[in-house]
Amino acid sequence: MFGIIVGTHGHFAEGIVQSCEMIFGKREHLKAVTLVPGEGPDDVFAKYEAAIKELGNPDRVLILNDLLGGTPYNQAARLVSKHENYGIVAGVNLPMLIAMSGAQDVDDGSKTIIELMEDAVTAGSEGINFSSYERLNTEEEEDEL
Repeated sequence: MFGIIVGTHGHFAEGIVQSCEMIFGKREHLKAVTLVPGEGPDDVFAKYEAAIKELGNPDRVLILNDLLGGTPYNQAARLVSKHENYGIVAGVNLPMLIAMSGAQDVDDGSKTIIELMEDAVTAGSEGINFSSYERLNTEEEEDEL
């Protein structure tokens, strides 16, 4: 099974992991890493290393970050640059996390980290939508509600 680490600024990672666990129950192969005030890059890097150990050093690690180029992303990149089966997707959202957490349940080890990252991006993108007055009041949209 691949491991998932959600790394974010503030306590967002803890909150989104908690939301995911409301749907699936406790997830053994999902960890949150946070950057909080008073911490620096080395603190975040150490948290990533600890999270990977807590995951049992899985063969593949998918890191879902909040922001491309932020400290949580940059420290994840330090790890990924040394491990060919680790990958990062920036722009985490709940649909992405739910999809990838569900994918853990059926993972047979055949998907590469690149394929897992592509799946994460697809799920995250498909989870973004908007609903306006006009869209909600068309026959087509009413049928979907």
